Amino acid sequence: MLGPQCCENPPVLNPLSGSGHVEKLGGLDVYVSGSPDSNKCVLLVSDIYGYEAPNLRALADKVAASGFYVVVPDYFYGDPYDPSHQDRSVPVWIKDHGPDKGFEDTKPVLEAIKNKGITAIGAAGMCWGGKVVVELSKEELIQAAVLLHPTYVTVDDIKDVKVPIAILGAEDDFLTPPALVKQFEEILASKPEVSSYVKIFPNVSHGWTTRYDINDPEAVKAAEEAHKEMLDWFVTYIK
Repeated sequence: MLGPQCCENPPVLNPLSGSGHVEKLGGLDVYVSGSPDSNKCVLLVSDIYGYEAPNLRALADKVAASGFYVVVPDYFYGDPYDPSHQDRSVPVWIKDHGPDKGFEDTKPVLEAIKNKGITAIGAAGMCWGGKVVVELSKEELIQAAVLLHPTYVTVDDIKDVKVPIAILGAEDDFLTPPALVKQFEEILASKPEVSSYVKIFPNVSHGWTTRYDINDPEAVKAAEEAHKEMLDWFVTYIK
């Protein structure tokens, strides 16, 4: 389930942020960054605040600079979670925007990406997006996965993962606590046919990879360490 930590440090959304641009792909508005001539793509699946979050777009641009074509879909159709709408709490909002719907919405996006000549796709999901990415990995619709402080992901989900997967958890996370991440690690260790990497980052909280204060050097450093782990995973497995 989603909880208070999913809502902490909400970003100031900016539709003009990033060095990429917005276009239609597979029926969704998407932020894209990087060369469309690349044959490698990384799909970034946002948290509940959606694809206009500046830190998320900055991460997309960073991944693109390593040679990937990066796609960040607007899964919420212009309706990301807004904490100022007190009459529409997360449990109410999520009824319109469940990760199961996000998973289905991803399929035509992936087809559209492949139609551009891209032959290898990885996906990373933060919080809400972690569940979408784990579902993609269960059906082998992608070639590699990274989960960053995921929400909704269960032990049974991890048992069914079929592609190389990295899980980056936070020491302070009530939604996917370290004990659960350790269970994920044990399950993956029993699946030698699936390459895996699991790490719990110390002294950080749920959401630290994208909802950090850019003016806080320690927060930026912690986020960048996770970004590097994610990027290294994709460089290794998205060929």
